[in-house]
Amino acid sequence: MYQIIQKERLNEQIYSMWIEAPQIASVVQPGQFIILMIKEKGERIPLTVADFNRKEGLIRIVFQVVGKTSEELSTLSEGDGLYSFIGPLGKKTEIKNYGTVINVGGGTGIACIHPIARALKEAGNQVISIIGARNKDLLIMEEELKKVSSKLIITTDDGSYGQKGFVTQVLKRLLEEDNSIKKVWAIGPAIMMKVTCETTRPFPVETIVSLNSIMVDGTGMCGSCRVTIGGESKFVCTDGPEFDGQLVDWEEFMNRLIRYQEAEKKSWAIYHKESHHCHCEGRK
Repeated sequence: MYQIIQKERLNEQIYSMWIEAPQIASVVQPGQFIILMIKEKGERIPLTVADFNRKEGLIRIVFQVVGKTSEELSTLSEGDGLYSFIGPLGKKTEIKNYGTVINVGGGTGIACIHPIARALKEAGNQVISIIGARNKDLLIMEEELKKVSSKLIITTDDGSYGQKGFVTQVLKRLLEEDNSIKKVWAIGPAIMMKVTCETTRPFPVETIVSLNSIMVDGTGMCGSCRVTIGGESKFVCTDGPEFDGQLVDWEEFMNRLIRYQEAEKKSWAIYHKESHHCHCEGRK
């Protein structure tokens, strides 16, 4: 069992956990992910590694409650164990001294860009990080990103914190003002990554996105995470999760993300019904 060493609720929907997994922590690299199972007959869910501590053998995951399994995961406490915790999976981020780079994060993608930003800064890059949310309460990991960035810019849709507007508006302005920017990483909701790629298209910068698709085995056997990149079929689990965002077939990718939507809604409803029944039974 993989023990939960520390648990923190970052906002209303997003949680952080440090998991004891020394073998993974010893070799994991920025950009890679794990697949966990809460129990033997549970669902397998992929999560990009948000941080790692090699000395203490810990892996940090950050997740949002969006369905039955993520809600069940959020109910676990420090000291509880996970049935399965597999990784590191996927290809690592290509870290070099590019010069000036930008990391764009939204939602749980803010956690995903954290180890990438840190590694890029350690490699000597000027790292500009842009993170955004609908409002101040939904922002996560501001202090962590501040420590690993040369400059941190925050946006909120409603203007309750930082600059009012979207991350792409700030990104466009920076690209217009500074032609020394060599590379952009964008991690977050699919629509955010798509719009980011549309924003960077007119500029001579490479735009890397991390695709968190539906997966089953995570080793390229099932084909569930198949995406089209530059007209060719790729598997997120083995060929990614990072790809050139300008080559992603975004319409196909977003359609694949919702193909089990109805089944997931039913599963979540059953979970709520069973949980309510158990609580009622306990009060008798």
